[in-house]
Amino acid sequence: MLSTIVAIANNNVIGKDNKLIWHLPEDLKRFKQITTGKNIIMGRKTFESLGRVLPNRKHIILCNDMEMNIDNENVEILDDISKLDKYINSEEENFVIGGATIYKLLMPYVSKLYITKINQDFEGDVYFPEIKDTEWKEISKEKGLKNEENPYDYEYITYIRK
Repeated sequence: MLSTIVAIANNNVIGKDNKLIWHLPEDLKRFKQITTGKNIIMGRKTFESLGRVLPNRKHIILCNDMEMNIDNENVEILDDISKLDKYINSEEENFVIGGATIYKLLMPYVSKLYITKINQDFEGDVYFPEIKDTEWKEISKEKGLKNEENPYDYEYITYIRK
């Protein structure tokens, strides 16, 4: 089973110049809590933006560049979406973590969305696909902690495919 985890601004922006635009430590803690012990699927640029292999997660990188050479047992590089079948059809939850091209490519296979919705517009250059009410049902919503470290109004929203 594929799930997506992402932070999105009101205007569907998710990043700029291959970086996150906002800093929400509480959301990063949530990301870690949800994805630890799981497989995380991403594109090459997202992997590079992480800066390192995240602990206790297998990284599946979907990219055309099979010349990528990462010597780490927790990294698998795949050059074709068909090679993701074992993750798509698995009973286990596997997480799509970006970027925009990978979100769009894998959205038809995703069963669950973990969204951090930031209640503000941001200027960016990458966007998340529209979440359509006809395809997704909201199953939970929780207000995020706003304080000095987490300066935006935001909420955690979970959807399942209808």
